[in-house]
Amino acid sequence: MSDELERLAARIRACRICADTPVGRALPHEPRPVVAPSRTARILIAGQAPGTKVHASGISFDDASGDRLRDWLGVSRYQFYDPRNFAIAAMGFCFPGQDARGADLPPRRECAPAWRKTLVDLMPQVDLVLAIGQHAQAWHLGSRRAGSLTETVMRWREILEAGEGVKIVPLPHPSWRNTGWLKRNPWFEADLLPRLKAEIALRLC
Repeated sequence: MSDELERLAARIRACRICADTPVGRALPHEPRPVVAPSRTARILIAGQAPGTKVHASGISFDDASGDRLRDWLGVSRYQFYDPRNFAIAAMGFCFPGQDARGADLPPRRECAPAWRKTLVDLMPQVDLVLAIGQHAQAWHLGSRRAGSLTETVMRWREILEAGEGVKIVPLPHPSWRNTGWLKRNPWFEADLLPRLKAEIALRLC
């Protein structure tokens, strides 16, 4: 990792914005920012925010959602955590807490404005972004994002093949909560995942 990227990663991991100077309610627990940047990986996994298990371990996608995501990508756990293959940076670096129903809250609003552009700019070698969930799609796609997550993911081929430069693949979150969505949208596994796995394979070291 370059010195500048390493210094930024250290500052992110020490960040306490959402606890000390929050927008709205403060984080309901001690911050534990989780991020895994890379100066060589061509693939950036842009998720939402850590869940409870990731908050406990400090390792991105160290849970059942990660197992499903690795299956979608066609990679082993070893390949997934090799920084030569993947950089991992969620829209919010800290676990945001849960609502009254036990669902994870959205990423904290303080996080992306404070860190994301600088972090992405320091990884110019990235040429494929996996935009997981609405918040990542809003940031990385901008006006190319459709009205809903389903509509955006349905346009995956158009988005992936649009123009030059960094390619983006919009994805739903691999949470078990989205199992029903996957059943209602069989094209995702039949059409999108084979192309996604091919794009990933081209970039693995």
